[in-house]
Amino acid sequence: MTPSADQVAAFQATGGFAPSAVSAVVLAFVFAVLLLWGVWAMRTAYVGWAEHRLTERQFLGVIVRFVAMYLVLSYFLLS
Repeated sequence: MTPSADQVAAFQATGGFAPSAVSAVVLAFVFAVLLLWGVWAMRTAYVGWAEHRLTERQFLGVIVRFVAMYLVLSYFLLS
C-alpha cells in the first residue's frame, strides 16, 4: 500500500524524516543482526570442528545454510 502525499507530508512533519529512511534503517538492522548471527554460528561451528565434536560435513553444512539464508533474505528484502 502506497501512502498518499498527505500521509507522507504528515509523517515528515511529525517525524522529521522520510518514510524511506525508516525502511533503510530497518533493512540495515535486519542485515546487521543476520551477519552477527552468522559470524557467531560459523565461529561456534569452527570451534566444534576444531575440537572434533563436528565432522567436516556438519561444519560445511552450517556455512552453506547461512549463505543460503543470506542470499534468500537478500533476494526477498532487496527486490
